[in-house]
Amino acid sequence: MSETTLDLGPQALIVAGLAAGVKDEQLDGATPCPDYAVHHMLGHLLGLATAFRDAGRKDLGATTDTAPDTAMPDIGPDWRETLPKVLDELAEAWRDPAAWTGETRAGGITLPGAIAGLVAADELVIHAWDLARATGQQYEPDRAALQVSYDFLEASAEDPSRGEIFGPVVPLPEDAPLLDRAVGLSGRDPGWKP
Repeated sequence: MSETTLDLGPQALIVAGLAAGVKDEQLDGATPCPDYAVHHMLGHLLGLATAFRDAGRKDLGATTDTAPDTAMPDIGPDWRETLPKVLDELAEAWRDPAAWTGETRAGGITLPGAIAGLVAADELVIHAWDLARATGQQYEPDRAALQVSYDFLEASAEDPSRGEIFGPVVPLPEDAPLLDRAVGLSGRDPGWKP
């Protein structure tokens, strides 16, 4: 797994584009994550981008040691400028091959750098889907990041502890689009609508 690297830049750019497409009047709208409105999802994306940026840099501290469920995420007034900047910094951090080696921390969990990079890719792919669905935007993920997300989620599908992180798998036919299958593996209904 230490040989695994992925350019997170294309997927981070897609997330930034979706965020830019969010209208102010959509911020209170529902998302596929039942406890999150759109502004919470944007806050979660900002928090995870910050945490995984710092995890990639091996700059461990408060941003990497805080579990994501510690507080309800939200956005500040400058989120439209901050989120794309942090997403760009996240992608840049993981372009350094050293990010994929050794150990790091994210969400208060110590894990190999290579695994942290895969988790970051999965988070960007699935939460971009959440945001696109919630705001009625078209979404075509980066193919390489989508494949990494699918493989990561498929590997955990039978893990009994996955319920702590994901909802129950939503089964889909093998010929369903790869994005739908990844979304189903994450515990979401690919047919969800607000």
